[in-house]
Amino acid sequence: MKPFILAALGASLTVSGALADQFGVATYYHNPNHGGLIAAHLTLPFGTHVRVYNLDNGRNVVVTIVDRGPHAAIDRIIDVSTVAADVLGMRQAGVARVRLELVQ
Repeated sequence: MKPFILAALGASLTVSGALADQFGVATYYHNPNHGGLIAAHLTLPFGTHVRVYNLDNGRNVVVTIVDRGPHAAIDRIIDVSTVAADVLGMRQAGVARVRLELVQ
């Protein structure tokens, strides 16, 4: 039982440590199967809550990972829903420089 607990703890520390330093570009998308404050990320588990900071205007929002993506360019690290893009103030531009932070 102890090895399993230690492995799970190590995995959570790795995810949060890596995510705290994750900077890149966010884009937005529409998901007809999910609404609200959702996002797509390539590696984070579904159901993970992430705070996305728009580095250009200081706005932020907490989203839930429900999809995989983005699949476009190397510097794009997250796709947020159109609702989240509106909160972040990035919908008109289509992209924003962001920082991601895992929400505990």
